[in-house]
Amino acid sequence: MSGKSFIAELRCKPESRQRLIDLQVELKALVVEQEPDALVYELLQSDDDPDLFMVVATFTDDAAFDAHMSIDFHDRLVPPILECLAEDMKLSFFRSLP
Repeated sequence: MSGKSFIAELRCKPESRQRLIDLQVELKALVVEQEPDALVYELLQSDDDPDLFMVVATFTDDAAFDAHMSIDFHDRLVPPILECLAEDMKLSFFRSLP
């Protein structure tokens, strides 16, 4: 089965920018440390708009993605990340091609 990826677009409230960065950096470090089936987890900040971020993640398969969604630190960090947003997160899913 092919890998599962997502791209999340996050627009934060200007006053919450540093909090969002801190939470996402912590989330990224924990993913890298504790999720061996997470092949990519990147936090990107726009050069043109400091309040616009993209998170790009790739997992080996659906099971690895499901594990990511249910891991304890995900449940602890994602709600405060969502509180930092100025609008709903835009989330798109993709499949890796050979």
